[in-house]
Amino acid sequence: MADAPTLKLVTPVPGAPVRRARPSRAGARARRVISIGGGKGGIGKSLVAVNLAIELARRGERVMLVDADLGGANLHTCLGIDLPRRTLSDFIERRAKRIEEIVTPTGIPNLGLISGAMDHLDAANPKYAQKMRLMRNIQALDVDHVILDLGAGTHLNVLDFFLVSDHGVLVLVPEPTAVENVYRFVKAAFWRRVRNVVAVYGFEALLRSVMGEGTFKSPVEIVAALSARNPDAGLILSRQLEAFRPRLIVNQARTPQDADIGNAVVAAWRKFFGLEMDYLGHIQYDEDMWRTVRARRPLLVQSPSSPAARSFAQIADRLAALDAAQARSEGAP
Repeated sequence: MADAPTLKLVTPVPGAPVRRARPSRAGARARRVISIGGGKGGIGKSLVAVNLAIELARRGERVMLVDADLGGANLHTCLGIDLPRRTLSDFIERRAKRIEEIVTPTGIPNLGLISGAMDHLDAANPKYAQKMRLMRNIQALDVDHVILDLGAGTHLNVLDFFLVSDHGVLVLVPEPTAVENVYRFVKAAFWRRVRNVVAVYGFEALLRSVMGEGTFKSPVEIVAALSARNPDAGLILSRQLEAFRPRLIVNQARTPQDADIGNAVVAAWRKFFGLEMDYLGHIQYDEDMWRTVRARRPLLVQSPSSPAARSFAQIADRLAALDAAQARSEGAP
């Protein structure tokens, strides 16, 4: 069997900063896992995933795109390459022992692709053990960033991929239905996280008892009631609330009012749920985006100086700023 393709740090486009290649590390893991979701189809999640990945790769970061839309993979089309010979189906069904064996070169320096499962219906709904194995291997990839393109809806597989990420990014377009779907998605993800936490720590019965005592307006009130009954359980859940902090991108913004929808969503989430969310910015509506889609060429390759392309640079900057702030708070060197 031929060796699996590897990502080597090569000189990116002119003007982009270059980092020195680092040797592979035993037990290494992806420095950041970024998932792109939103709960609704047709809002440009795949385009956001592809172009954000290219923007990071142009900066000298080693990036792996993973098509986590199991059963509906299309990232290879967005990248303008043929359907990969090996996909996640091969890894899920153990025809490939290592996830590195199914990496497809994209032709873009520093960027590899793991294509989603398309050829087997069962692969779209992996069993729990299969899903955990897939998540562990994705997290263990020796790259700087893994970007997961999630499927539509609030299925448990989608929510679990979103929750395992360092940055869970929600995409919406300035339409009422898309905004409603973002709220539905983030609420579903939050409660999925709560259920996972109480199951791990074994206080499901306690939480059910607290929830049965009355109506709560926000998770903060639930934590207060839980803390009154069991301070340790309240502290654990409170820390999980603080860690659950989705990011938001508004796609196809035509007007300043469209762009400001992101701030409105963040404010509403804080008001009604008592939780924080970060607005990464908007992607300006750009005819070049749709022309490049029809041409099967990524925007940042075909029209790198277009207004929409510049938006991805700003979003990447904001993600980097969040990473830097977290490193400072953790006392990293």
